[in-house]
Amino acid sequence: MKARPEVPSPEQRQQCALTQYKKVLTCAGGVERLASGSDDFTLFLWEPSRDKKPIARLTGHQQLVNDVKFSPDTRIIASASFDKSIRLWSGLTGKFLGVLRGHVTGVYQIAWSADSRLLVSGSKDSTLKVWSVATRKMEIDLPGHADEVFTVDWSPDGQRVVSGGKDKVLKIIVQKPNAITD
Repeated sequence: MKARPEVPSPEQRQQCALTQYKKVLTCAGGVERLASGSDDFTLFLWEPSRDKKPIARLTGHQQLVNDVKFSPDTRIIASASFDKSIRLWSGLTGKFLGVLRGHVTGVYQIAWSADSRLLVSGSKDSTLKVWSVATRKMEIDLPGHADEVFTVDWSPDGQRVVSGGKDKVLKIIVQKPNAITD
């Protein structure tokens, strides 16, 4: 029987979060950025410590924006929309970089792999898809759910994708190490 991993104390979790925040801030050139999505089909890029007004308005989605995530290295913003697409933007300027298409209905949620190379998306169409950010192509069509997929995430080691859906099922999908390459 495997030993259970030690649960970190609240102080250890706080220190880990602070270390991660400092790492992200360093990657972003020392400037804290925030991205927000809206039901008016737009996103805004903010630098809250510098100005109360957004530094960029990002347009291109044709329906409401459900989810917005910075890549762990802060270089790219991904946005998911009911228009069936995932759009990629520069995390520095907000410039449009590309679009990922493959879902047949709205995309509810996205999650970045820890190395910022891959995105996983969950959709109203009950599917899960893994995307290469470098090639802008779908790499893997994962086993989906019996109904809409509401939440997705990666394990910290990038070996598993976790999803939950309207079917009340939690899926943990194991990936082969290095199975996905750019």
